[in-house]
Amino acid sequence: MSTGTPNVTEAKPQATAVGALPVGLPDRDVRRRRPTILSFLLRTETLRRALRVTTLLILDYLGLWLAIFTALILKAVVVGGLDLRAAVNDTQDVVAFAYLLTVLLFARSHLYADRAVRPGSSRIIAALFQVTLVALIFALVNGEQFQSYYIFYGSLFFAAVYVCTLRWTYEAIAGRLLRAAGFRHRAVVVGSGKHIEDVAHALGDNGHSPAEIVGCISLTPRPENGLRSLGQISQLPGILGEHRIQEVIVADPDFPQERAVELVDQCHRRGVRVRVAPSTMEILAQRAEFVPGQTVPLFELKPPVFEGIDFALKRSFDLVVATLLLVFLSPLLLAITLAIRLTSRGQVVFRSQRPGIGGLPYACLKFRTMRSGSEQLQADLEERNEASGALFKIRHDPRLTSVGRMLRRYSLDELPQLINVLRGEMSLVGPRPLPMRDFERLEEWHKKRYLVLPGITGLWQISGRSDLNFDELVRLDFVYLERWSVFLDLSILLKTAPAVMTRRGAF
Repeated sequence: MSTGTPNVTEAKPQATAVGALPVGLPDRDVRRRRPTILSFLLRTETLRRALRVTTLLILDYLGLWLAIFTALILKAVVVGGLDLRAAVNDTQDVVAFAYLLTVLLFARSHLYADRAVRPGSSRIIAALFQVTLVALIFALVNGEQFQSYYIFYGSLFFAAVYVCTLRWTYEAIAGRLLRAAGFRHRAVVVGSGKHIEDVAHALGDNGHSPAEIVGCISLTPRPENGLRSLGQISQLPGILGEHRIQEVIVADPDFPQERAVELVDQCHRRGVRVRVAPSTMEILAQRAEFVPGQTVPLFELKPPVFEGIDFALKRSFDLVVATLLLVFLSPLLLAITLAIRLTSRGQVVFRSQRPGIGGLPYACLKFRTMRSGSEQLQADLEERNEASGALFKIRHDPRLTSVGRMLRRYSLDELPQLINVLRGEMSLVGPRPLPMRDFERLEEWHKKRYLVLPGITGLWQISGRSDLNFDELVRLDFVYLERWSVFLDLSILLKTAPAVMTRRGAF
């Protein structure tokens, strides 16, 4: 009987070379063509996707049907002659065409996409507006006569309410079921220490994030950041298999190009999704325009200013919404005024000199939250500053009044800036205006944020507020400048109220 080393018939663990598949890990290259029907039927994910799309289609039909029916019923009640049977018949006559348009435009807006990338209420409202516009044009072209166009804007209003409510309910229920069933992507963050920490912190603080950060792979000796180190980048293939990783998040703007190409190849061969946390240059590249006629391909970055029709759209949006908000919030504004007047001495509205567009100063209006003469104490409190970079923030500022502390907590002290919006000194959405003290400490690259009007709210307010460091906040301003649209403004406005009510990062 031989006692020697077994020959090749006995499998032995092998060190995994970079680019090679580890023993026992099947090659599941996501780029490879598979037998379509068999693959479709066997994948549980496909069944889940079919259930998701079917449910959303049913909810959208229900919301649209109820919207048209409600609009017809409301009109009948106002003009007299309520007839439920006639309203049902009229709804049935038009809902099929409206639903077809809705499904096509919703699909174009990725509203039936996976939960992680599916847009929210602002995109739903935008798509419904397009549906209404197309339906109106079609009706007019076909010679339809209307005493009024109420059926169009009435149905649009109720469709926005019903469809958004039904989808929000679906998202809440489906989210709970998925979390209860453990459906979260197991993710690993790859990069250098500081960038790993920033991205993991942002994802970890978001309770709705579909990513479960299993650990990190650092290219450099990493600082303590509370994440489990899974190994080195050369061990990536083994790490993906051992920890059942479903998503790799690259969090390093200086990630070596040759390693990046290899990393993506290794991940895709194993069916692992790759996502990249954008750097400043990648944000800027979204706006790059190709310049022909060069020996080397060049892309030009033009200044992100709002002009022409963009400015007209944004300014019109600001004027309409700011006026409506002032009217709607007038009882609250009066109550705050009385509370300030009765609890402390001094003016109700404080005029803070702040740099606006182009760095030109203007009087930014705020409800007074501090005792009179507090500005003179600024120098004495500098050593207690808790914010990073140019910002000055103190969690328990001794200068605040009792009413002022409450106003700051819910950002109610910012409401008088609606008047700044009407004056044209601010916009509803944009980079937040900084006090002169902070502005004087900015680096030159930070000042790009002053190419547009400052805003009452912005990506800062819905993305962590005081929990983010200053460079992260400025990069959010870059994202806003490069990707602005009226629908982005609407999305930020809709998300501001929940962000303020939860008080995340507010002090």
